[in-house]
Amino acid sequence: MKKAALTVLLSASLLGGCGLIDGVNNTLAYVNEATEYANEANTFAEEAPALAERAITDPQAAQELETKLEGMKEDIEEFNELDAPEVASDLHQQVVDQNNRALEGIEVYLSNMENGQLDPSVLENTEVFRTLNELTSLLEQIQQFGE
Repeated sequence: MKKAALTVLLSASLLGGCGLIDGVNNTLAYVNEATEYANEANTFAEEAPALAERAITDPQAAQELETKLEGMKEDIEEFNELDAPEVASDLHQQVVDQNNRALEGIEVYLSNMENGQLDPSVLENTEVFRTLNELTSLLEQIQQFGE
């Protein structure tokens, strides 16, 4: 009887330990995804304004800009679909809220491009850059969970 009780206790503690390890692994995976997303968002925010300027007179730059906008839109949507660990759920929701505003700005710009109204001031004045710049501090907080 004592052996059975000891076996149950050991099994329970091992299973509990596995859950803890899984939680840590999930948190680290999420932090890695958030870090990758932050890098992509920062690169986009740095490159897109100059590309938008060139796109006014250069059809190849316009195509590249459209590709970057579509790619950023996909990156945002993928990040929004991530399952955040409990410790980062509030921050994740804040990022999702910011992302949704950025998506609206991207949609406005893509719509303007389709209508032949390519104006870099539209991109600069949309929520896209303001939002992506604001994301930096939220994503830095998320990255701290991995430290």
